[in-house]
Amino acid sequence: MKNNILIMAVSFFCFIFNAYPKITLPTILDDNMVLQQKANIKLWGDARPDSKIEIKPSWTDKTYSVLCHSDGKWERLIPTPEAGGPYEIHLSDGEKLILKNILIGEVWFCSGQSNMEMPMRGFDRQPVENTNNVIAKAKPSTPIRMYTTDSENGRWVRQFNKRPQTDCKGKWLNNSPENVANISAPAYFFAQYIQEVLSVPVGIIVSSWGGSKVEAWMSKEALEPFKEIDLSHLLNDKEIKNPTSTPAALYNAKVAPLTNFVIKGFLWYQGESNRDNADLYKRLVPAFVADLRKKWNVGDFPFYFVQIAPFNYEGPDGTSSAKLQEVQLQHMKEIPNSGMVTTLDIGHPFFIHPVDKKTVGERLAYWALGNTYHLKGFGYKPIIYKSMEISTGKIYIDFDNAQRGICPMWTQLKGFEIAGEDRIFYPAKAEIETKTARLAVSSEKVTAPVAVRYAYKNYAEASIFGIDGIPVAPFRTDNW
Repeated sequence: MKNNILIMAVSFFCFIFNAYPKITLPTILDDNMVLQQKANIKLWGDARPDSKIEIKPSWTDKTYSVLCHSDGKWERLIPTPEAGGPYEIHLSDGEKLILKNILIGEVWFCSGQSNMEMPMRGFDRQPVENTNNVIAKAKPSTPIRMYTTDSENGRWVRQFNKRPQTDCKGKWLNNSPENVANISAPAYFFAQYIQEVLSVPVGIIVSSWGGSKVEAWMSKEALEPFKEIDLSHLLNDKEIKNPTSTPAALYNAKVAPLTNFVIKGFLWYQGESNRDNADLYKRLVPAFVADLRKKWNVGDFPFYFVQIAPFNYEGPDGTSSAKLQEVQLQHMKEIPNSGMVTTLDIGHPFFIHPVDKKTVGERLAYWALGNTYHLKGFGYKPIIYKSMEISTGKIYIDFDNAQRGICPMWTQLKGFEIAGEDRIFYPAKAEIETKTARLAVSSEKVTAPVAVRYAYKNYAEASIFGIDGIPVAPFRTDNW
């Protein structure tokens, strides 16, 4: 009888002991991950309450320890060395857990709507230009790793929530053809370019959703100052029917779980879904960026974004996207440590998803290489409107970021309009004068011009560039 009681007591103790979780980690902390080099990265997860966890990274002789809290949560900062690998991380609370095949390098977060989401293989009936060759040649030995919350084995994974989550569905993938085929095209081309230039491992974290508004990617705290945005849905139990336009729904599920993971910078390709209210978007995005930086708590990390490309929308001569592009240009001026990629030369009147995603990824890489990694000798900033001067029936335009001028010379430039005091715009003659090397705009129909517009329409084609091949950003000199 005593033996039976003893056996029952031991069994009950073992049951209670095993009822507590072993060390468990969020999906972002897993085999094949890339950790930011030369940083204090954070490891975190769940374990038995009040247990002691020992952490032994293979890149150092040191062992780090942390006590798990009574609620089963723990976290520990670990310093990382210069880029390299592969490494392992051994964790133990009496039972061992090993993270394998870890690289240390540069980590970038990539988010937005469908033009960021668009995979290398393209959408159905919507290709991405010249990617089949890149996909076929992808090798797992190339030190590019990809974590995605968007899809699994090529099938979409849709995640949203009313409350900030601590984990999400996602997985680190190596650089194999089947994985590259299903990853964001602009994000991958960015990673491929900076990996080749910097010769270090690169990790991209992809979290995007087509058709999404910026409000869906913002936290409740970031949105609260905007009284015109209704947040009551966060306080009730009603079903979210349209996650892509529901404030905070995507942030809670696809950003909040990842903010402990140290990143180098943030890439953003979004805006098409906010054309209906560019004035609100103008105020939302700076708050969005400020909140992201606060949540990650690693300083004012780089925020590089893509200006939306030309598309017909409500008609080619409409201006809804032109107003949004104008707001995005203002963001680059106002948001610290930010940069904008112009896409005026890759749009299409009938396809909202430009097929040339390589140009987008590479222009984002130019920003990172020039502004973040401080390489020199190449262009990365778009030329933007600075000021104008009226003289002898012409308007002369001056630009910022145009130290070596604009081009092409000796040709008529398309996409310009000019207006007088009546505010009626007419197609204009525009050229870079040989004598002055300045852009001159005029029209026989406007003898006393007061304003110029360039590509200020939903759909327009680029005609002026910097000598580095980056198109001049659309602009207008008026505020009518």
